[in-house]
Amino acid sequence: MFIILMGVAGTGKTTVGRLLAKDLGWRFYEGDDFHPPANVEKMRCGEPLTDRDRRPWLDALRAVIQGALEKNDNGIMACSALKRSYRARLRVSEQVVFAYLAAAPDVIRRRLEERTGHFMNPSLLESQFAALETPQDALTLDAAAPPAVLVQQLRQELSI
Repeated sequence: MFIILMGVAGTGKTTVGRLLAKDLGWRFYEGDDFHPPANVEKMRCGEPLTDRDRRPWLDALRAVIQGALEKNDNGIMACSALKRSYRARLRVSEQVVFAYLAAAPDVIRRRLEERTGHFMNPSLLESQFAALETPQDALTLDAAAPPAVLVQQLRQELSI
């Protein structure tokens, strides 16, 4: 199984993903680590990424997912996967499961303003919500819940 924790920046994808991976003994992949330097710089400057910008990033993520599944390795990835087309690109098999961490814009804005050490400019939040195509085929969780609760919910819902 390969779980992709998705949603806009600041929903807790990385925090929940790391906790879940540690709990299960699975490998965790931070999707942001696969962005080309030009993408990181654009986001740092508050410039939204285009679909064209995201293409090499999605290709790199797809390769990671495919490689893990080919080796029968379970994994967890934090990745915004905001659009249906992005999720389709990442769903390399039925073993890929999406978990959508959803929260209201005011909750996310507050988190982003308090966050330090991340390149994501809080000014991009509006563009993230504008690009978000709410998934119909994902497990949806309330990102306002504590991370440990989200891990429990994921384990229960996915029977892992």
